[in-house]
Amino acid sequence: MRDTTAITDLSILNNSTQIPTDDIKVRFLDLRVQDAAYRAEIHDAIEQVLLHGRFIMGPEHDEFENAVADFCGTPYAVGVGSGSDALYLSLRALELSSGDEVITTPLTWVATTNAIVLTGATPVFVDITDDYNINADIIEAHITPKTRAILLVHFTGQMCDMNSIMSIAQKHGLNVIEDSAQAFGATYTNKPAGSIGDMGCFSMNPMKVMNGFGEAGAITVKDELTRDRLQSLRYAGTINKENCVTPSINGRLDTIQAAILLVNLQRLSEKIKKRRKLASIYTSALTDIVGTPILHDDRNHVYYSYTINCDDRDALMAHMRADRIETKIQHPFLMPDHDAHKDRFNAEIPVARNLVKRITCIPCHENMNEEDAGYVIDSIKGFYGY
Repeated sequence: MRDTTAITDLSILNNSTQIPTDDIKVRFLDLRVQDAAYRAEIHDAIEQVLLHGRFIMGPEHDEFENAVADFCGTPYAVGVGSGSDALYLSLRALELSSGDEVITTPLTWVATTNAIVLTGATPVFVDITDDYNINADIIEAHITPKTRAILLVHFTGQMCDMNSIMSIAQKHGLNVIEDSAQAFGATYTNKPAGSIGDMGCFSMNPMKVMNGFGEAGAITVKDELTRDRLQSLRYAGTINKENCVTPSINGRLDTIQAAILLVNLQRLSEKIKKRRKLASIYTSALTDIVGTPILHDDRNHVYYSYTINCDDRDALMAHMRADRIETKIQHPFLMPDHDAHKDRFNAEIPVARNLVKRITCIPCHENMNEEDAGYVIDSIKGFYGY
């Protein structure tokens, strides 16, 4: 029987640096809406929903789906209640079952792995490269007669090596799902995240670059049949909201979140521009001190997080905490090491096991300024004696 003793070491439960809110100088992520004009836009969008009263899948919901499809360059998009819903329902749409295998990455948020397991399929973990994304060069070695799909993750906001992955998938007749939760707005050879694989899954919770003010998500889709299947699956597996043809969950998107997301989509370009500017400042100053993000000429990063890898990671985080800077590890547990999945799946992942001990994320968001970035840089330089 599994030991269910409560975890008493709270540091295990929270991997971000703990600083009293009033004492923070540079927040890891600042979700406050302080701009008056922006607040007015949000209020107006919510007011319209309050006036028409269609709080579930109202007109803004349909407009949001069309806007996401247009932005991503796909024929369709399906709004869902969260990024977790997007992943689970996309895998359900493939009609996976017990015995099927899905190739995926060990470095992600656990929702990716959970979605596979909840369908009854088995995750097969393929190691990553130094850019934190799945290593396309070794995917083929993990394919078996049971392999049905590749569920990749565009980690930190930079896309995977999609040409190689799609070539492998086509050769072996596999579906490809892009977990683009961290990468809305990123591109690969000028193709948006979520537009290359069979489906693209997006989380749009408040932490994401493209965000709502609660849980929200979307799935980009290329064919009408899959769109229709997803629309049924997100509504308890029903047809015409009445007859259940397959058991499923309630994964619908609230109209208020869709209305907010439409406002935020208009501001997305400027938001990404600010993040890229701060990332450029970091990279110029820190490249010779810590491992900075590895960039590729054929890809545009949106910097969901600015992730460094470094010696003495925990000591550096403590030093920055003393300087009143929030940092975070995304994510401290590799997928096969979570208690829920431990000892269930074999995984030869030496690169991931090395990097997970070294990575940390430093503040890089649109509500920072260049002075804040300079303060962060000075703290890191001070720790390493520069």
